[in-house]
Amino acid sequence: MVLFANRFNAGKRLAQELIEYKGRDDVILLALPRGGVPVAYEVARALDAPMDIFLVRKLGVSGKEELAMGAIASGGVRVLNAEILLALNISEKDVNEAVQRETRELQRREHEYRGDRPYLNLRDKTVILIDDGLATGASMRAAVEGVRTQHPAKIIVAVPTGSIEACQPMEQVADEVLCEQTPQPFYGVGMWYDDFAQISDDQVRELLEQADKLYARG
Repeated sequence: MVLFANRFNAGKRLAQELIEYKGRDDVILLALPRGGVPVAYEVARALDAPMDIFLVRKLGVSGKEELAMGAIASGGVRVLNAEILLALNISEKDVNEAVQRETRELQRREHEYRGDRPYLNLRDKTVILIDDGLATGASMRAAVEGVRTQHPAKIIVAVPTGSIEACQPMEQVADEVLCEQTPQPFYGVGMWYDDFAQISDDQVRELLEQADKLYARG
């Protein structure tokens, strides 16, 4: 059973669940590139809120890259999944190599997407972190910990769909968690979208520019 036509459709649905935050001057949306950007764009339109990106890179297991042993985020944040490290006997050397590799990609994307766009000040703000879904939750957990270092008033994690195994533990790190749909068995995020095509760097930049035009950055 498909839940969403595409990420834009998912964003419109998610926005309905966040409508209480519409028009508030203390709300900032942060999308996890690349899949979270079109979702957040539709939420930003509906809530009349500023939108930015927060970069996170999943640390994939060698040979099983879709399986996350952890994640890194802007600001040097690193989150590891101890259960997967132990179960697969992953060495510290393997972890460090993955961190170095993904750090290079994180820095490339930071330059590629942001250019000379200023960072939004998150201090004392209500920050809504948005992705297209939660499978393991590793990337989002790293994002929450990274944003927390910037002293927001509140962090809300909002996704169109996610596994119960990822959504419930997220409540321990975020102030509020909205997983709009938690189908079981979950299988994977892409299973619940009719169109789950990869988002390009150009699309990310274009959506950020469009969001800026919709909301005058202060």
